[in-house]
Amino acid sequence: MQTKVEISDQVMNFVRSLAPEPRRSLRLGLRDLEGERGDIKQLEGDLAGWCRLRVKNYRVVFRYEVVEGRRTARCVFAERRELVYELFAEAMKGLLEP
Repeated sequence: MQTKVEISDQVMNFVRSLAPEPRRSLRLGLRDLEGERGDIKQLEGDLAGWCRLRVKNYRVVFRYEVVEGRRTARCVFAERRELVYELFAEAMKGLLEP
């Protein structure tokens, strides 16, 4: 059974902002998540419970969930490698603080 891939507005907007070649690569990488293929790694530390998909110099942060009985990869954040983890951790911190 294939994994359903849900893509947030932030990820869609980021992919759309890229030049044609990186945009194509990221779209293919996201499509490969349906078969749980690609360079996928579990994150550690403050980001435990999240995974990352590596596509060239870009990273997509996502988490596996079960939605309506179906395994889903919920892609929530994408950015260049050198920025992604700091920006994502900062965004998550803002959501969790009262």
